[in-house]
Amino acid sequence: MVSRRLVLGGGAALLAVGSAALAYPLYLQLFPPIAETGFSLSEEELARAVAFLAENPAIDTHAHPGRTFVTGAENLAWKLRIFQSIGTFEDRVVAEMMTGGLAAASFSAVSDFPVLDTAGEGLASTRDFAHGEAWDYYQIQIGNLKALVARGLVYPVLKPEDIALARAAGKPGAIFAVEGADFIESNLGRVQSAWDDGVRIVTFVHFVKGGVLGDVMTAEPVHGGISAVGSGAFVEMQRLGIMVDLSHAAEKTAFDALALSTKPVVATHTHIITPELTHPRFISKELAQGIVETGGFIAAWPAGIGMTTLNDYLDRIEQMVDMLGADGVALGTDMDSNYKPVWSTYLHLPLVVGGLLKRGVDETVVAKIIGGNFMRVFGAVQAG
Repeated sequence: MVSRRLVLGGGAALLAVGSAALAYPLYLQLFPPIAETGFSLSEEELARAVAFLAENPAIDTHAHPGRTFVTGAENLAWKLRIFQSIGTFEDRVVAEMMTGGLAAASFSAVSDFPVLDTAGEGLASTRDFAHGEAWDYYQIQIGNLKALVARGLVYPVLKPEDIALARAAGKPGAIFAVEGADFIESNLGRVQSAWDDGVRIVTFVHFVKGGVLGDVMTAEPVHGGISAVGSGAFVEMQRLGIMVDLSHAAEKTAFDALALSTKPVVATHTHIITPELTHPRFISKELAQGIVETGGFIAAWPAGIGMTTLNDYLDRIEQMVDMLGADGVALGTDMDSNYKPVWSTYLHLPLVVGGLLKRGVDETVVAKIIGGNFMRVFGAVQAG
């Protein structure tokens, strides 16, 4: 979510693009309004939440804080050029992290951003990568993330112990991530390069139909599951200690990965299909349970699909705990690139924590959801 100043400025630029009939829906897609909270906390309840966050680190397992990934992208579809033209706003988001009490977040690059366009409620690939384009863009994005560290805005998180060091330094921890491993192309040596660059989470596939790693959940299958290159990349990621995220993987791709897994895997931003609610971006209960059985987690995703308020998001967290157990649930906001988000600022983190505590969720369970489960998996993935 962007600030009111940016929304107004971006809206003015957007309305100049085309007719009002075209521009207004696009405006809402690119700049969704802040959702209603749907509940209230007393001063005492809010103070309890703030104190709880001081003692229990909160970690966002999937986010794009300040939209760093748009910098340097070329050959974009026109709607995404508008998205890019708003620029980045990492300083504001980092300040909100600190005020809201967030210990660390995934700072996720988007490997396939140059080949995407809007499609329905999400994105889809509209062209193939040019030779070397995915790798070139990966390097640009990693350079942008490293620049955030170099200017002292965030603290780099390479191992679990770094979360405490980040808090001691008075900075949010930045866990480098890449959404979509298309940059590997057919060169498995690039998995090592990503590790050396500080990448610790990789969303295995994103939106590229027919990408080299395997099928995605939002397009017709091409490979019939994970590809040969994908199998090799997955094994290498687990060998090195990179956390593999299956959020966008087609069910067959995901189950193929689980069959290869020797360490926990995760899904950092999705929900579970139920009889009442289904969506192409949701996963089956069987897949969710399979991920949790590896020792991993499913991170509750506050996209506006079947939800309109932050209170609805708390309902969803509790539903996931009921389905998967307290060890199987985490937070994954998709901050600053989400679809109709019901949680769009880290300033609301104390509301999430306070809302769960107010509902009577046990403190040990809340601590696991907001960061404990991530820390456990982070350590297990890096263990020899």
